Amino acid sequence: QVPLVASGGGWVLAGGSLRLTCVASTRTFDKYLMAWFRQGAGNEREFVSTINRVGDVTYYGASVKGRFTISRDNEKNTVYLQMNALRLEDTSVYYCAARQSAIVTITPEMYPHWGQGTQVTVSS
Repeated sequence: QVPLVASGGGWVLAGGSLRLTCVASTRTFDKYLMAWFRQGAGNEREFVSTINRVGDVTYYGASVKGRFTISRDNEKNTVYLQMNALRLEDTSVYYCAARQSAIVTITPEMYPHWGQGTQVTVSS
């Protein structure tokens, strides 16, 4: 198990920005595909974004593409999610996830390691 600690959530007005951070406790962080998912009340877990091991390949869910940016710093064992132009529908608990693989996937069941989640609330 790879411990993942997510932070950076909070309350923000629609149109505002937040940056989420996820720190992994592992010496082999650069071997992990990293991703962000979110889950709102009563909803299934939704893919937000993923980034490959070296950080040069990224994918985004359709609802966040163009507004969110994922990045990683392998020296700091950290993955980030910069969220801009936030909307009411972005309100959710955001989870970071890790998979020791070079193959990019957006399927949550393929990620064995999960952080505890951080709440993002967007209001008008």
